[in-house]
Amino acid sequence: MGCASAKVKWSAFALSSLIDSVVVTESDRTQPLIALVGNPNAGKTSLFNALTGARQKVGNYPGVTVEKVSGQVEIEGKPAEIVDVPGLYSLAAISTDEEVAVEALLDESTSPDLVVYVMDASNLERNLFLFSQLAETNLNVVVGLTLTDVVHREKGEIDLAVLSNHLGCEVIPVVSHKNEGLKELREAMGRAIAEPRELELDLGFPKIVTDAAARVVEQMNRKGIDLKPTEARCVLMDENCSTGDRFREIPELWAVVEEERKLIFGANVQARTVDAQSRYAWASRVKSESYVLPSVPRGRTKTEMVDALLTHRVFGLVIFLGIMYAVFQSIYTFAAPFMDLIDAGKSAVAGVVGGLLEGTPVLQSLVVDGIIEGIGSVVIFLPQIMILFLFISVLEGTGYMARAAFLMDRLLGWCGLNGRAFIPLLSSFACAIPGIMAARVMPDQRSRMMTILVAPLMSCSARLPVYVLLIGAVIEPRFGAVWAGLSLFFMHFIGLAVAIPIVLILNKGWFKGKRLPFMMELPKYQWPRWKDVVLTVFSRAKVFLVTAGTIIFAMTVLIWALLYFPRGDTAAYEKEWVGQGKVVAEDSGFDQYAELRQREDSILGRFGRAIEPVFVPAGFDWRLTTAILAAFPAREVVVPAMGILFGTGGDVDEESASLKDSINSATWPDGRPLMTPWTAVSLMVFFALCCQCMATLAAIKRETNSWKWAWFAFGYMTALAYILSVAIQQVGRMFGG
Repeated sequence: MGCASAKVKWSAFALSSLIDSVVVTESDRTQPLIALVGNPNAGKTSLFNALTGARQKVGNYPGVTVEKVSGQVEIEGKPAEIVDVPGLYSLAAISTDEEVAVEALLDESTSPDLVVYVMDASNLERNLFLFSQLAETNLNVVVGLTLTDVVHREKGEIDLAVLSNHLGCEVIPVVSHKNEGLKELREAMGRAIAEPRELELDLGFPKIVTDAAARVVEQMNRKGIDLKPTEARCVLMDENCSTGDRFREIPELWAVVEEERKLIFGANVQARTVDAQSRYAWASRVKSESYVLPSVPRGRTKTEMVDALLTHRVFGLVIFLGIMYAVFQSIYTFAAPFMDLIDAGKSAVAGVVGGLLEGTPVLQSLVVDGIIEGIGSVVIFLPQIMILFLFISVLEGTGYMARAAFLMDRLLGWCGLNGRAFIPLLSSFACAIPGIMAARVMPDQRSRMMTILVAPLMSCSARLPVYVLLIGAVIEPRFGAVWAGLSLFFMHFIGLAVAIPIVLILNKGWFKGKRLPFMMELPKYQWPRWKDVVLTVFSRAKVFLVTAGTIIFAMTVLIWALLYFPRGDTAAYEKEWVGQGKVVAEDSGFDQYAELRQREDSILGRFGRAIEPVFVPAGFDWRLTTAILAAFPAREVVVPAMGILFGTGGDVDEESASLKDSINSATWPDGRPLMTPWTAVSLMVFFALCCQCMATLAAIKRETNSWKWAWFAFGYMTALAYILSVAIQQVGRMFGG
């Protein structure tokens, strides 16, 4: 806390000088811009949702990948834009999100006409710290006092008049989920926009500091430099304060600053701590005068008793694993009927459209196998994405997610990450793209990069069909349901097991640095706000469809073209078929044979044949190799590709009995079985670790602003997948597999 150091991009006090240089006139905007600012867990998002309803849009702040959520709110009958600024505790920013939150208040295109400061009434003292910094930026502020219902449940009371008098602005109590106080808040926002006021707080800084600042202001004003007392105090207490840049190169003026600084330091005033001490002392005074709690003996609260269990080293971890098991089991159980409906709908549409295009085979194949299959391969995973984010939103809303992050900090700490990585990694189990985007919460660029680079190792939902197919075809018939279940469990967590040593290597190599301490507020337990949950789920679903969907769709169409062209000679295929002593008839299997030969002669099939020797040590023939190549743009196409390549057609899924039979009966040219248990495990491990998703690579590029890291992730994951697959297959051969 306190004045920002040289490493901090923005100083709380330097902001006012920058604000002065930003001119935002009425002609620059068609409507007022309002920024919603506050600490994390202060109820900011709930208030934003209550004010905007469904009138929201999600984008990015200019030049960075930090998400910008904005919406429309009506103020005195006129529309205004409101932006939900990322939560922060101080204007001395640490993480990327926090830096952008501070910059959003100052940038010429985003500097708000009004700041609505969302203040948690149940945690008043801590929330007042950031308010004291905002007050010195000359921003126009109104306070929305949230969680007042929590205060009332604790038999407490807040004197709004006293609090408003201390803060110098209007304070409006709101209960977002009940829509209480929203009308009054809109009216206060309208008054503040019409008549902006400048806040002046008596923060109680030591007299020697305020006197020195006054003398510096006087000297600068004499020389024609407009300097405010807050700016002078910043220059005196922080030698790296950017406000001093205006006169640092003028010896006679800088000498005044140095002289006053000597007087302050000579009085044993600790410049770097006095700022925070003064602000917290002020916050404590304000709270004591405006916040009243009944004087009852305080025992151990229910929250503290529950936390003792949920954050316990042993019991907390057991509960966490149980919750995670329930989450993932629910994802697959609840999503299955919806995925089946989507799949049935896709097949029905494909059948109708295919019939309409019967006379144009190329166009028919493009539309049915390329476009419809491409759209279907995106939409079919939407239920799993939505159910995952439903659980994440509920767990966040109840307050449990912060406890889970605290638990994971113990597990991730030794390899260089901290508990904040838990949310990105958890999100990646449904899809790596939202997980990579969620890495924005990491406190520094180093840990953010490491999280992004290992997030694709988590076993996303697109890998599940491969696991189910191979376990059902090879493992379960030979070893039973118990081993099948254990195999599925192992495949889901092999990525996490591999990610930990990878992070350790990255931490010792490219991203050397000291691990930042993990600090996270443990919010009060409460029921989730269901409106917020629904809005979050649909917002995340939209991001998935737009970000991942466009790329997966494009790649599916590309794979269709590579498997469709050049067209083979059907007459030659008939001759081959007849030469095997078979008859060309409707149910003779010739159509599947011709389709297989067409795939074999296609661009992708020929390439698969060419590089087959590279994958033979892993136990893969040209068909498995071609399926792997087809899956590199998007894993979702691998099961249909295997259906085509193993002669059962592309309209199959992981439960297809015919595909399982074809895989089991497939052989090498010398008659050896192709799919042994060791080969099945080798293939599953390859899919578990290989980065077969162009959408993921695009997300890495987008978040790191460089293709270098995207191709690095692709390279190390593919190499790791290949090495482990070969090792598994060779060990299997040693044991006669």
